[in-house]
Amino acid sequence: MSSWLNYLRTHRFPHIWCAGCGNGTVINAMARAAEDLKLNKDKTSVVSGIGCSSRGSGYLDCCTLHTTHGRALPFATGLKFANPELEVLVVSGDGDATAIGGNHFIHAARRNIDLTLVIMNNNIYGMTSGQYSPLTPTGALATTAPYGNIDRTFDICKLAEASGATYVARATSYHVSLLKKCIENGIKNKGFSVIEVLTQCPTYFGRRNKIGNAPQMLRWYKDRGVLWKPGTKEDPDKIYLGEFVNVTDSEYCESYEAVIEKAGGKK
Repeated sequence: MSSWLNYLRTHRFPHIWCAGCGNGTVINAMARAAEDLKLNKDKTSVVSGIGCSSRGSGYLDCCTLHTTHGRALPFATGLKFANPELEVLVVSGDGDATAIGGNHFIHAARRNIDLTLVIMNNNIYGMTSGQYSPLTPTGALATTAPYGNIDRTFDICKLAEASGATYVARATSYHVSLLKKCIENGIKNKGFSVIEVLTQCPTYFGRRNKIGNAPQMLRWYKDRGVLWKPGTKEDPDKIYLGEFVNVTDSEYCESYEAVIEKAGGKK
């Protein structure tokens, strides 16, 4: 058995995601990243909220926590705060992280607490039948936008950077080598890390918007994905991938410990 499979609860397979969904690829990349970093499963925790992506915590073999909609980051923050030695990863979706969980997202980034957030962005609410999300492109169709979405979308990576995250990256479910590398670097970063992963949802987003099936959607990522470099003049028809932020700043748990020590408490 491949060693990375040891980070999966293989007895829970086959998974419950739709045929062609990209979420399984992301969980695969997380397991491979964990193996490359030799993470101790007893000291690693994966926290998720509600949504298609959030089912991923149940397939990763470590200490896992499946929480309420949009609240994965507060639970993860409490977990990390209570035991700073834990490696805490958060699995979320575009709705879970940027709609009901949007406020938690910006404040986790602002605090720069040592969490790694993997956002599976399929541009739609997949689990609840295809409503539009804050990441649904303007003009795209959804069950709650049958004539086209009129809202402007968030740029997750720019929002994370503006909010204070010290590691920000983007990959797709097609660019799996890049995805694994970004997850590894996010885990190694001592601070709040955000990895946005564009993942295909052929069942709701692809079919309704006539993008096609899973292979066609992956080809769409392949044809449009380009590696971002500083000074890049952005083309709206391209998907910019890679690392956007990788800096060092004070980490929240360590800063809090310093306050306790300053106040005369036990470190």
